[in-house]
Amino acid sequence: MERGHPGPGLLAHVLVNKYVGHLPLYRLSGIFEPDGIDIDRSTLADWIGKSTALLEPLADAIGRHVSAGQAIFADDTPVKVLAPGTSETTTARIWAYGRDERPCGSRVPPVSRYQFSPDRKGQHLKDHLA
Repeated sequence: MERGHPGPGLLAHVLVNKYVGHLPLYRLSGIFEPDGIDIDRSTLADWIGKSTALLEPLADAIGRHVSAGQAIFADDTPVKVLAPGTSETTTARIWAYGRDERPCGSRVPPVSRYQFSPDRKGQHLKDHLA
């Protein structure tokens, strides 16, 4: 990656704190400061963007595995996001698609895939499940 050579452990730390811990990048950057490590928010954002590109084949494989199930469970969760060009928020959606065939005696491991849509229009669901 440009602008440094972060190892997989550091990238995992950044991604987990951003997406599981819900930490904004300015706070994540501040976590490193007491240890004398200066990592700018733009660098963290660049690492996240490049990491997501590297993880895309894995996400696609998970999506294919979910879609191959006999039944797919779906649910959406509303999330507030900043509307582009304004200081207001809109309601977007995080869609969860799951496959769990264990109750039917299958040994196929359960798995979930998450996808984002800017609204709740039915076309997003059709696109996700195409």
